Amino acid sequence: MSESINHNGRIEKIEGDTIFVRIIQQSACSGCHAKGMCSASDQKEKVIEVNDPNSDRFHINEEVTLCGQSSLGLQAVLLAFVLPLIIVVAAIVAGNYLQWDETTSGLTGLLLLVPYYCILYFLREKLKRKFIFTLKKLN
Repeated sequence: MSESINHNGRIEKIEGDTIFVRIIQQSACSGCHAKGMCSASDQKEKVIEVNDPNSDRFHINEEVTLCGQSSLGLQAVLLAFVLPLIIVVAAIVAGNYLQWDETTSGLTGLLLLVPYYCILYFLREKLKRKFIFTLKKLN
């Protein structure tokens, strides 16, 4: 059984079978009672595209729940954070092995991220098909 990640949101617009849902992404500490005194709390608004062939069930400004599998969240973290970290560290280690200076090794690691994120950009349609969200009506 796979757990799901749920966010409440509001439908912003509907274009054909694509529904755009605005959610408020909160950091773990944004729900804390002391968040007004702390600078670590964080909230961001994001618009998520959901492909739903039954988009006529929904209407604009309707409150909905956006659902995704937690395993997909882990894959997203892997693609967005873990693999780039491995690339940078590998470049620094390889640069030290080749006796480059630290600045060259570090810049090489950072420059290797440019093609990595370009590849992700060009694969965005394939990733959209993999990272599937569903909508549920709030009662």
